[in-house]
Amino acid sequence: MQWEQLLSLRRQGDTSKRLRKEQDDTRLGFEVDYDRIIFSSAFRSLQDKTQVIPLSKTDFVHTRLTHSLEVSVVGRSLGRLVGKQLLEKYPHLKEIHGYHMNDFGAIVAAAALAHDIGNPPFGHSGEKAIGEYFKTGNGQQFKGQLTDKEWQDLIDFEGNANGFSVVTGSRPGVEGSLRLTYATLGAFMKYPKESLPKKPTSNIADKKYGFFQQDKAFFKEVAAELGLISNKSGDDIGFERHPLAYLVEAADDICYTIIDFEDGINLGLIQEEFALEYLIKLVKKNIDSDKYNALVTKEDRISYLRALAIGSLINDAVKVFIENEKRILEGKFPYALTDKSEFKAQMDDVIRISVKNIYQSKEVIEKEVVGYQVINMLLDKFSSAYNNKFEGKSSNYDELILKLLPEKFVTEKMSLYERLMHICHFVSMLTDGKALQLFKTIQGDKQ
Repeated sequence: MQWEQLLSLRRQGDTSKRLRKEQDDTRLGFEVDYDRIIFSSAFRSLQDKTQVIPLSKTDFVHTRLTHSLEVSVVGRSLGRLVGKQLLEKYPHLKEIHGYHMNDFGAIVAAAALAHDIGNPPFGHSGEKAIGEYFKTGNGQQFKGQLTDKEWQDLIDFEGNANGFSVVTGSRPGVEGSLRLTYATLGAFMKYPKESLPKKPTSNIADKKYGFFQQDKAFFKEVAAELGLISNKSGDDIGFERHPLAYLVEAADDICYTIIDFEDGINLGLIQEEFALEYLIKLVKKNIDSDKYNALVTKEDRISYLRALAIGSLINDAVKVFIENEKRILEGKFPYALTDKSEFKAQMDDVIRISVKNIYQSKEVIEKEVVGYQVINMLLDKFSSAYNNKFEGKSSNYDELILKLLPEKFVTEKMSLYERLMHICHFVSMLTDGKALQLFKTIQGDKQ
């Protein structure tokens, strides 16, 4: 792969080439990506979507929105630090093409900002709930009418692939959705493959999948423009990652490891003394003992250690990236950057405690159970009504159900696969609160 291609400013529908040296630095294309994402309704909805604690009303617990903003900030730092070293290594990128250090930061920041934009309500259990509606619920009835890959898209519903649909999917009058630069789309695609074959290798790029069958043609166009390396054969589509996708993933890994842990401490799910022991292992090289000992409150102590820990992990991820940049460009680095971190053991310890004390806490489990019920019922009612109308056998109740759809979702889809994906997309774009409200309305609960 070549950086000149990987940093493409092209957008969906462009008829002429966009050159970096001709860009207006007061309105740089990669920064426009960030603006388009942050002003989108899909991004706004993340303010009422679960990060750790579903439906939590605790003011200091992170939502998908605050998590995404923090991942973006970390991603920007990673991108700038890497970009600075890459421009020193490849001076022609600046001298001939006009790229700047901040371009790398802007690309990673925008991609990181959007990294959770396709996640359904109720956290990762929301993805599982959609998949299990088709795998073990009433959605099983559709299996025989779909191809294997279409069916896999449904039973293994993936927030990353849904996110690609959110930022690229067209609807009447809105071609290409947000029309982000291909460089940002490449950095966004952590898993540049289709849903089958599932986990064909141990390569980190094969861990999940990154696009639905309905988006395959445009995905291939983006990959070709960026010069991504194909790693599949025959009819299967898959590529090695865009190098900056490693930085987006690292930003996410750093934030959820440290900040979910911080939430658990503030919620009282992890004892402060126990937590400090783990955090100090990450920052022992950088901690100012006098400053730390002068902090009076638990919140201030945790915040100080959190900031130091994130700084340590950022510098470490940059080091791993630069050391392996040649292998990454050759498509020969099948790991996450944090897999090769000098702090991997410490991060694994923190994640293990978070899983035990936060993700498997009674409050989380109880509310995920509610999420399963909500998503299952919404998929059942809306997919039934939508398909019955297409087939010309809708009841008055079906018509009433369809009137609950937002205006932008009132559109006809010809194939069964497209109709089912349309309803899954609608449900996935609901906030936790709106999904619960719709569930109660359909159940006849007036509260």
